[in-house]
Amino acid sequence: MNGDIRTYQEHAVATQTRGRLVVLLYEGAIKFLEQAKRELAAGNCVAKGRFINKALAILNELDACLDVEIGGEVAANLRGLYHFMIRHLSEANTRRDPQRIQEVIDCLRDLNEGWKAISE
Repeated sequence: MNGDIRTYQEHAVATQTRGRLVVLLYEGAIKFLEQAKRELAAGNCVAKGRFINKALAILNELDACLDVEIGGEVAANLRGLYHFMIRHLSEANTRRDPQRIQEVIDCLRDLNEGWKAISE
């Protein structure tokens, strides 16, 4: 049964448009950061760090996929936002700062709304 679920999930991701994939990645990063905040509040710094690292991996992948030559100013602006969020999350992780995590969540939600609007 778990194999069937995994196959379905892989197929669901593989058949998405690029815009929809970005939305899914943003939603994943937001979910991981919400979990990081909960773990931080519970005093579980190891789990908090693990969830922040998962969100960082998503942001790094989004950044690596940007093509500034094709995307021009929009891609350059996104790169700047991704780098800001990566720095902010790194600081949040070391300083155990839930406010910095929330600021990145808010930024991701704003970006996600824009991507949802253009990918539907």
